[in-house]
Amino acid sequence: MAESNGFAIRRMDKKDLGEVVSIAASSSLNPWSMNMFVEEVLNPIAHCFVVTRRRVLKHPLPLVGFICFRNIEDESELLNLCVHPEYRQSGIGKLLMQFYIDSCDKMKIRRFYLEVASSNQPAIHLYRSFAYQLAGIRKKFYREKFDALLMVKKG
Repeated sequence: MAESNGFAIRRMDKKDLGEVVSIAASSSLNPWSMNMFVEEVLNPIAHCFVVTRRRVLKHPLPLVGFICFRNIEDESELLNLCVHPEYRQSGIGKLLMQFYIDSCDKMKIRRFYLEVASSNQPAIHLYRSFAYQLAGIRKKFYREKFDALLMVKKG
């Protein structure tokens, strides 16, 4: 378990999936279904983690975000990263990305891939801050309206 600034990152468990699906539905143009998350948690090449609050607050949210990625040999694809709406712009996305990059560095990952909706400027800014660069565009990929930006980072 990784810890930082009152938050902890731990491996996603099946018992987390109700909250994970809820966060995804509030965060994504194309949210994953419960079944998609179940398959990912069970996939041997997948890595899924959640962020939880460590401090007890008056009304704490058990989960504040999550990340899912897959590694094959020396490449990794970031599949899903979401932060609960109440915790956006609070550093949780950056915390998850740093955890992801650090985890992949330990596994000798050399190339990182992701796609993001062109309309999701906060995410694009986050990924660029981690040295991701535009590699291509999928026109009208999300809801036949928004382009998907394909981004790559070389480690």
